[in-house]
Amino acid sequence: QVRLVESGGGLVQPGGSLRLSCAASGSIFSINDMGWYRQAPGNQRELVATITRGGSANTAEAVKGRFTISRDNAKNTVYLQMSSLRPEDTAVYYCNADIVIWRGTYGDTAKYPYWGQGTQVTVSS
Repeated sequence: QVRLVESGGGLVQPGGSLRLSCAASGSIFSINDMGWYRQAPGNQRELVATITRGGSANTAEAVKGRFTISRDNAKNTVYLQMSSLRPEDTAVYYCNADIVIWRGTYGDTAKYPYWGQGTQVTVSS
């Protein structure tokens, strides 16, 4: 059983900062790309940022220069440092990871996408 657990969301004033964390746990063989997505009410889920196992990051234009994604492979954890927050950043933020698991029954590995439960970020004065 593999789980992604997010933390760090909350209420912050415009211009403020928050740091989100997402830890993967369970029977993990390895983790490939990890990322953050967000979904505001009435909107589709959108990409915020992704990062490869080697540390190469891809950040959406809407948050570039304000948000930074990073990861700690030893801890199976991905982070999102958010600065200069704006009201339009208000959304539920979801962690995503491509996780390779060992399939003992088949004697091989397989890769699956996993999602966290989401954490609410509200930017308001």
